[in-house]
Amino acid sequence: MKYNYDVIIAGAGIIGLAIARSLLMQESKLKVLIVEKESVLGAHASGRNSGVLHAGFYYSPHSLKAKFCRDGNSEIRKLAEKHSIPVRSVGKVVVARNSEELSRLEILFKRGEENGVQLEFLEAGYLKNFEPFARTYGAFLWSPTTGVSDPQRMIQALANEVLELGGEIQYGSTVEVDSERAFSLNGEILNAKHFVNSAGSQSDRIAHKFSLGLDYSMIPFMGIYRAVKADQLPLQRLVYPVPHPLNPFLGVHFTLTSDYKVKIGPTAIPILGREQYRFAQGWTLSDIQSTLEGLTSMVRHGAHDLPAIIRSEWPKILTSTLVREAQNLVPTVKSVRGWERRPPGIRSQLIHRPSGRLEQDFILLQGSNSTHILNAVSPGWTSAIPFGNYVSDCVLASLS
Repeated sequence: MKYNYDVIIAGAGIIGLAIARSLLMQESKLKVLIVEKESVLGAHASGRNSGVLHAGFYYSPHSLKAKFCRDGNSEIRKLAEKHSIPVRSVGKVVVARNSEELSRLEILFKRGEENGVQLEFLEAGYLKNFEPFARTYGAFLWSPTTGVSDPQRMIQALANEVLELGGEIQYGSTVEVDSERAFSLNGEILNAKHFVNSAGSQSDRIAHKFSLGLDYSMIPFMGIYRAVKADQLPLQRLVYPVPHPLNPFLGVHFTLTSDYKVKIGPTAIPILGREQYRFAQGWTLSDIQSTLEGLTSMVRHGAHDLPAIIRSEWPKILTSTLVREAQNLVPTVKSVRGWERRPPGIRSQLIHRPSGRLEQDFILLQGSNSTHILNAVSPGWTSAIPFGNYVSDCVLASLS
């Protein structure tokens, strides 16, 4: 068989770009094509995320997230320096609201130690030296390696490197899977030695066409933020709560941005559409069916308290509710006015339907000539470069 490409990658998000870059850096003669269904970079998760460079202490020590987040933080910084993209190395404090959260804070600290992350567990009295506007119960965590940057500039830098290395990116196109090595692209049949599915919110559907991941589907959760200029709330650090022990969300927190705003959010509102950035559009009938099946599975198996999530999250669509939640961390936020809407994001969260469990880690599935990346949610942006190296090694092993 004559092959048009060695590797075709579906999805020009940050992970798809990182995979292509790694492949071409290791094997410069490879023919690599990235197919992106949108006409621009960053239309979805990669361009709409918070821009936080996570340190890597939230994740189970044996997870792929832990494996790649810490190193990804330093790799993103190298990419930023190379392309003159500013990174604000502001750090982060994680605060507790009560004794139960204080116990979980200690567990989080130990997890960070296991993951080899630079982290300090400090008594509450020291908090004023790091973030005087925040409050905590008993103690707090200080994460000096947490930072923020501009997601759009980062993915554009990666795309430029892919093109300079000889890769191709085709926008406004969708790959149709005809077989494991044959694909339709704008009416043209292309053959590839290996296919990489890095299609974000659509990745489960593509995997199903290869008869992989059939027990998985996506539930979309909308993340809404509000922002003010930094002079209205002059925080020095990111301020986060202790995360929920079961749900894979970090809760409402304070984020500093690369354009010197302060954000509160996000929500984690269950919605029907995988690209439903407005409530009246961005969904399909197949989205609705898939989401309802996933939500039904959550309720039936009880792995997560869906009614509690809905009761907690939907009221946060109101700015007043977001502010009320945020003032548990920074009390003076209640006096701030002039909150602006920021573009919402959607976290397409993978669910294992037979158990009703929301998956906490990245999922990597291998076919005989294909690789499928599912659930590449936070910290996918931070982890992208070493994760891309890991995936490219798997692809090269398949090609050899």
